[in-house]
Amino acid sequence: MANYFINIFLDDEKQKEIEAIGLGDKIVEIDGKKAIQVEMTQKEQKKLAKGLPDLEFDSNNACVLPQASEDTLFAIIKEMKTLDVMKFAIMKLYNPLAGKAPRAARFS
Repeated sequence: MANYFINIFLDDEKQKEIEAIGLGDKIVEIDGKKAIQVEMTQKEQKKLAKGLPDLEFDSNNACVLPQASEDTLFAIIKEMKTLDVMKFAIMKLYNPLAGKAPRAARFS
């Protein structure tokens, strides 16, 4: 069971793409806008929040990704033709080394 969600708001083009891959029944309305919600576990949410420190969750435990990350996630959804993609997508969205300087090799 999912504890957290990523909201991807759909323009007309994205909505057509979602319907074309058979996920039209997954489209919901959020604040008057069409969207799909990608579920994620608390563990995945923690990794995502660590990789994207500016990510904010609303009272429904939902967030909106930065555009580049959203584009990556949307491409994965289209390729896999399902919203159950977080186990795979987290590897693309979460970079555990982001913001860390490379270590200098220590040779004597």
